[in-house]
Amino acid sequence: MKLTTTLVCMCCFILFGHAQQQDAPSPIIFIYDASGSMWGQMQGKTKMEIASGVLSTAINELPENQEIGLVAYGHRKKGDCNDVETLLAMDNSSKTKVSSAVKTIKPLGMTPLAYSATTVIDQLRKTKKKATIILITDGIESCDGNICDVVKAAKMEGIDFKLHIVGFGLKANETEQLKCAANAGDGNYYDAADAGGLGDAMNEVVVQTVDKKEGNFGVYAVKNGVPIDSWVRAYSTDSKKEVAAVRTYGETRYMYLPPGKYDLIAQPLSSNVKAVTIKNVAVIDENKTERTISFDGGKIATNTTNNGEGWDTMVKIIDENGDVAASGRTYGRVKELEVNPGTYKVEIQALAMKGLDTYHEVDNITVTAGETTPIEHDFKTGTIHIYAKVGGEDIDSIVNIKEVNTGKGVDAGRTYNRGKEFLVNPGMYQIKIQPLGVHKDKNPQTITVELKKGQTITKSLNFEG
Repeated sequence: MKLTTTLVCMCCFILFGHAQQQDAPSPIIFIYDASGSMWGQMQGKTKMEIASGVLSTAINELPENQEIGLVAYGHRKKGDCNDVETLLAMDNSSKTKVSSAVKTIKPLGMTPLAYSATTVIDQLRKTKKKATIILITDGIESCDGNICDVVKAAKMEGIDFKLHIVGFGLKANETEQLKCAANAGDGNYYDAADAGGLGDAMNEVVVQTVDKKEGNFGVYAVKNGVPIDSWVRAYSTDSKKEVAAVRTYGETRYMYLPPGKYDLIAQPLSSNVKAVTIKNVAVIDENKTERTISFDGGKIATNTTNNGEGWDTMVKIIDENGDVAASGRTYGRVKELEVNPGTYKVEIQALAMKGLDTYHEVDNITVTAGETTPIEHDFKTGTIHIYAKVGGEDIDSIVNIKEVNTGKGVDAGRTYNRGKEFLVNPGMYQIKIQPLGVHKDKNPQTITVELKKGQTITKSLNFEG
């Protein structure tokens, strides 16, 4: 019995140990820029200080059993294109050693990107391991090498790795070779313009490892034909849970989505462009597909009139969540408002007129990118002139107008010794006139009028002197 128990325990230990080994992630190897340009200042700190802090923060989020290698270039000899050193082997499991090592590096020399990549690839060739390589650089190749050619050759040889490159403060015309290398290495190029951008890039890049299932769903975000940077998150249509997310960086970037249906929420990283939602996107299989997400707006053109003439109104466009997507004032002209593609409600409030028909609502207006959807509405009014008189002279009075059927007060005003004009919707109205000032003790008079579209009614009410 004792022997049986011992054997069972040994088997469990072996199986458990094997599972742990299987679950251990593949190494991540950082290639760290220690060229002289890393002394450059950015936001009050050297780029070396910023990169060191960001790298330390990023690796702290990695699993405890993550192996992390560190290779640096340009830190020992000025002008030496072979100055590449493995500071920590890829089987290092101490995050503290990585943080300590980068803090002691003193930038000095050249930027041998191709030779640095060759050094790491040689290590993978010898160990026959697969790994994620993350290159951080603030400059382009300065030693006549071509990192893209190095990576392509290694992939043709069958060496298993994923290469990401983070460009720190590079100019747009300096990134072509780096993008080529990242693409050849089945990874991404990340452009970091400042400390915040470097932090964002590092947080994303450390989870896009060689172990992660290859992306099958590519997204590309554009606004008026120009690519823009955007976060795209995919939610299961059924469970509403987030399944995957990717940042586009102005390019086509991939995430892995199992076959199924998804709602995509794309949030542009630009303050003047609003998020869009694309529902029920079907992923049929694991073959690569791509989706262009357009932030091009469509327009709603509102033309409001009163008795056929252009009229001033306030317009609100309400989205499916009940939020105001856009608003504006017509000033008697056609008003165009741009919104994201989708379905909206349009609310129109007429100005200057009174009555029960000064508000109009149009539901289920479909807006398509690049197209203009027209909406027209004609309000109707008539005019009532009221004069209060004593002995043939105009006097000051207060006028209250109620709609007869509802008893609702629709307008009020004072005649100020010159009469008062009221612009109201057609209808049956009860009008009460109460003299003011020296005549305030006189009894009010009430009249009823029926007003039709375009009609002008003038009423003079005489009060005894």
